[in-house]
Amino acid sequence: MNADVAIVLSVAALVITVLAWVRFVLAEELTESKSTALSTIGFVSVGVAVWNIFVSSGDLTLLLIIGTLLSLLVYLAGLYFANQEITNQGRGYFWPLVAIFIVRTFLFEPYQIPSGSMMPGLKEGDFILVNKYAYGLKINRTDNPFALASDPEYGDVVVFLEPNSKIPFIKRLIAKPGDRIAYRNKVIYLNGVPLPQEIIKKNQQEYLLNEIFNSTSRIIRITQPQRNDFMDEIIVPEGQYFVMGDNRDNSNDSRYWGFVPRSYFFGKGSLIWMTWECWLCIPSFARAGFIE
Repeated sequence: MNADVAIVLSVAALVITVLAWVRFVLAEELTESKSTALSTIGFVSVGVAVWNIFVSSGDLTLLLIIGTLLSLLVYLAGLYFANQEITNQGRGYFWPLVAIFIVRTFLFEPYQIPSGSMMPGLKEGDFILVNKYAYGLKINRTDNPFALASDPEYGDVVVFLEPNSKIPFIKRLIAKPGDRIAYRNKVIYLNGVPLPQEIIKKNQQEYLLNEIFNSTSRIIRITQPQRNDFMDEIIVPEGQYFVMGDNRDNSNDSRYWGFVPRSYFFGKGSLIWMTWECWLCIPSFARAGFIE
């Protein structure tokens, strides 16, 4: 079943379940067996919706809005019918959902690193917190900020929607609108100037290099030094940005699918809080710390 269809059906089942619960309470027909059945259906519906959003790399914002509005309607229904049980249930869900919506939409959102394209700094299985207000406040991921707007800076670890697939990606911001960018023999040329690189580690498997730009630096990884990568100089269009992964030979980035519109950025990688490499692995906090 398509993920979008599963989400719609799950939300519909949740709404019907809540309405049925309200009706049974008002009619004083809510038995223990009915309560258990409705609770089970409700939790399963939410679980199915959240799972399908997770596997399709979707956004929980709409589900949080629906849940918040639904709990508010239950609360108002309790007040209207002067039913304390309905009022308490609606209020009990409404305020926590409002708090979760505010934190996740405007402050911080958890994100799992899906690949090794940002190694060595970020590894597959790292769980990070994305700063949602770094580039301005927005509700929809592809909207322009409605408040506190600010532009990404060189070297930022940015989280955005890949323009073609609309799937969240995380990369390093390399070039801004108006910049001239080229890539020759593993070296970035920004406005005609090569970014300096210092070798940190070198063996048969990889090169680790310290790449310096202005007063900032980052460690990048090269695994195929003999491969002659070449990208002719291009100019970044107005309102667009050029991004690359730190694992330069193993990254699907702007070199292959183009620029990222400003409105597609929805956060900045802030810190690693946990690493969980596989379902059977034990979560680790050894890599916890701020992202450079």
